[in-house]
Amino acid sequence: MQNELDAGEAVLWSGQPLPGRYARQGIAPMLFGIPFTAFAVFWMYGASGFGHPINGPGPVAFFWLFGLPFLLIGLGMLLSPLWLWRKAGRTAYAVTDRRVLILGGGSFGSTNIRNVPPPALTDRTRTQFADGSGNLLFPRLTTVRYDSEGDRTTNTVGLYGIPDVKGVDDLIRRTFGN
Repeated sequence: MQNELDAGEAVLWSGQPLPGRYARQGIAPMLFGIPFTAFAVFWMYGASGFGHPINGPGPVAFFWLFGLPFLLIGLGMLLSPLWLWRKAGRTAYAVTDRRVLILGGGSFGSTNIRNVPPPALTDRTRTQFADGSGNLLFPRLTTVRYDSEGDRTTNTVGLYGIPDVKGVDDLIRRTFGN
């Protein structure tokens, strides 16, 4: 994180997300992955002849392989809380006297760095749980994407799964006056 700081910039708070709280974001994909994976397994088993080998060589004997990508996608969805648990260990947050920094572990050893400037900090949404942990989101930095089928995906930048969410929210309010 020190490499990302400007000259004279001071870190006021830094922390990492709680792995269990961070991983909860993966529950919905995991639940969807249960029937998705089950159907892929059923389809592959059915395409292979329900345990009876298909007679003769040819493309029909390998038809079950078309279900393999769907099985892998389903397994990925089933394991999404685990992926997020691991990602929490490679994610770090910092509030400086000039901005908020979000450093996340990317693919193949890379690091994704997100700078949240003071104007984006004026509009915050805090979700707090009974243990004091929670999420601090910056709705101005929400991105909306549509895939080729028109399905909408939103991504809101924020500090997810932080232990003392109110303390960090108060620090941002005092530091940036909003």
